[in-house]
Amino acid sequence: MRQRRIESATTATTTTKRSSSSSSNTYATLSAATASLLSNTTSGSSSTTCSLEDKLYSQPQQRRHTSTTTGSSIASHSKKLAALQYYKGKTLVLDLDETLVHSVRLGSYAARQQTVSTSIKRKKIEVQDDKQSMLYEVYKRPHVDFFLKTISQWYKVVIFTASMAEYADPVIDWLDQDHNVISQRYFRQSCIVRNGNFVKDISLAEPDLAKVCLVDNSNAAFGLFQENGIPLPGWISNPNDECLLDLLPLLDALRFTADVRSVLRLRLMGVS
Repeated sequence: MRQRRIESATTATTTTKRSSSSSSNTYATLSAATASLLSNTTSGSSSTTCSLEDKLYSQPQQRRHTSTTTGSSIASHSKKLAALQYYKGKTLVLDLDETLVHSVRLGSYAARQQTVSTSIKRKKIEVQDDKQSMLYEVYKRPHVDFFLKTISQWYKVVIFTASMAEYADPVIDWLDQDHNVISQRYFRQSCIVRNGNFVKDISLAEPDLAKVCLVDNSNAAFGLFQENGIPLPGWISNPNDECLLDLLPLLDALRFTADVRSVLRLRLMGVS
């Protein structure tokens, strides 16, 4: 029996590594696609820039004596403003359990079976409901603090979980206590139930679907919003997990696109 458990654990570890590697490759491909899209957009605007410079230098004599750097400065400034209109106002919706944290109820069978590295940050959180009080041990996914700090500079950050508020609220409080970057929270009561799955209606967080992404370890959570979804391998206890770091280049690139779906739909077309 012990040998079977060891074999099972080894198989699970191998599967996790493959999944992580696959997701990393997918993020890299999508990031490259985003960079290409932005490059094409910039190229397309070159004629507009040239026209602006020509107009500046075809003005009367007093304009001709203006510094030769004026035209290029204005053109450069125009490009920056064009990029900023896409940069501003995007929303990143994040799942909670198995995406940012993992938790077990103390005293449960799962808690007795699970061993988590001491390097993983954790906290015991008491959850109260109408009938009883339960104690959970919550573990932070590796690099989650750096991840939250970084993305908060790029996006409006929202948590959308299929868990009940009684459990999720104190977990989010702990997760955000050193950052204060999570602007909104949505819980199970905001989900749509389809075929027994909890679908997250991200239009609650941002009605303009061109400006919102959902990161989740469950594909079922994307529902009707598949083109806004960024799937992430679920995390339980691996102390060497780097999936959140792998995701950052893609998120950095997406904030400059006019419509995030133009890139994220490539996943649905078989890009990997």
